[in-house]
Amino acid sequence: MQSERDKKGAGLADEDVETIHYWIYSPGDGACKWDEFCKRGIMGLGWSAIGDLSQYTSKDEMKTAMKAKIDPTKTYKNDAHATWQFLREMKPGDVVFAKKGMHSIIGRGVVASDYMYDTTDTEYPNVRKVKWTNIGEWAHPSQAVMKTLTDITIYTDYVAKLNALVDDADTEQEDIAFPEYTPEKFLEEVYMDADCYDTLVELVRMKKNVILQGAPGVGKTFAAKRLAYSMMGCKDQNRVMMVQFHQSYTYEDFIEGFRPSGTGNTFEIKKGAFANFCRRASEDPDHEYFFIIDEINRGNLSKIFGELFMLIENDKRGNALQLLYSGDKFSVPPKLYIIGMMNTADRSLAMLDYALRRRFAFFEMKPEFESDGFREYRMHLANGKFDRLIDCVEKLNTIIAADDSLGEGFCIGHSYFCNLKEITDKVLSNIVEYEMVPLLKEYWYDEPIKVKDWAEKLRSSVK
Repeated sequence: MQSERDKKGAGLADEDVETIHYWIYSPGDGACKWDEFCKRGIMGLGWSAIGDLSQYTSKDEMKTAMKAKIDPTKTYKNDAHATWQFLREMKPGDVVFAKKGMHSIIGRGVVASDYMYDTTDTEYPNVRKVKWTNIGEWAHPSQAVMKTLTDITIYTDYVAKLNALVDDADTEQEDIAFPEYTPEKFLEEVYMDADCYDTLVELVRMKKNVILQGAPGVGKTFAAKRLAYSMMGCKDQNRVMMVQFHQSYTYEDFIEGFRPSGTGNTFEIKKGAFANFCRRASEDPDHEYFFIIDEINRGNLSKIFGELFMLIENDKRGNALQLLYSGDKFSVPPKLYIIGMMNTADRSLAMLDYALRRRFAFFEMKPEFESDGFREYRMHLANGKFDRLIDCVEKLNTIIAADDSLGEGFCIGHSYFCNLKEITDKVLSNIVEYEMVPLLKEYWYDEPIKVKDWAEKLRSSVK
C-alpha cells in the first residue's frame, strides 16, 4: 500500500504548498443571502453570537463559545468544524460552489481573500471576498449535503460533475488569475534534479501518457500534480483531475454507463470521470489538461479503458470511435496528458498488459537521498540521530537493490523522512518501529534473520 508520506511529502510538507481546495456552501438558509453576497462579492457565515472567529485558537474553543452563548444542550461539533475550516483551512484560490437547498447549484466562484470580520451585516459578519465567476441555477446531481460548508476536494468525481454542470451552461465566465507555478518552483518542492525534470516533461509532451513508477516513499503522487502545474505555468485545478483506480473501478466509472436517474425509478447513460474531463479539454483546445491516475495498476485496465486502448495513443489523438453504451463519437484531445502512478513494490499487483504498456512511457522515480534538496533538508534539521538513520537506510537500500528477489524497485524512499518539523527520539523511533521494520518483514518474509539483523541496525542508529 502506498504510504501517506508518499502522498504528502517528497520535499516540502503539503501545508507549505498552496493546494487548491473545492467547497460546497450555502449562502444563508435557503440561499436567502445569495443576491446580496453576489453584489458584494463575498461569502459569509453567521455565528455572530460568538464574535470574531480569529480570536479562537481551536475548534474546541469555538464549540465551547457556541454552547456558552447560544445553547448549552447542543454539541455544535459540525458547526465548530465548519467555522474553523472557514477561518483556518479555506485559502485564496480555492473554488466554491454555492447551493440552494439540497437540489440546486446557483454559482461558482474563487476565494479572493483571507478571513475578515465585517459587522456591515450584523447577522453574517464572518466573510471572505469571492470572485463569483458563474451565476445561474443548475439541478444538483442527486442530493447535496445539508451542512453550510463542506470541503469536497477528495471527492474528485463529484467535483468533476459540478464543474461539468456549470461549464455546460451558456453563461459568461470571467478569466481567473491562478497562482503562478514554474519549473523552478517544482524543483524547489520535489527532490529531482533539473535534467531529470526536463526529461520527464519531454516524455509527457512526446508520448502524452507517462507512468511514474517506484516503491512507496519516492514521492510519486506528490510530484504528479506539481508536474502538471509546472507544465501549465499555474495552479489551475480546473485543468487537472485525479482519480484512484481500485479493483471495483469500471469502464462505467471511467467512460460511461447506465446509472440511476435523478428520480431513482429509471436508468440513464451518464458519462464517467475521464469522458467528462475530455469534453472539458476539447472545449479549450489552446490549453493543456492533465488526467492523473493514482495506483493505475490496481484496476482491471482492459475493462476500464475499453476502446481507449487505441484513442490514448499519441498519434491517434483527435480520432473518434463510437462509444459502447451511447453510441456517441468520442476522442481524446491532443493536449490532454495522462499521468499514472504505479507502485513497484506491491507483490499482489499484476503487471500491466503489453497492449497498454506500449502506449505509456515509464519514468522511474528513485530515492533521492543524495539530491541537493534532501541534503539541504538534512542540514536544516541538523540532527545527528537523523543523519545516522539516513546513512543506515542508504546502506539498507544497497542490500535491497542487490537482492535478486527484490531489486531497485523496492528501495526505501526519501519521503518517509520528509515533512518532519522537529526531530525527537520518539519521532525517529516511530518511523523505525512502525514504518521501516514492518516493511522489511514484508520484503523478507522468508528471511527472518535478515529482518532481525537490519531491524537492530535501524534501531541502533537512533539510540
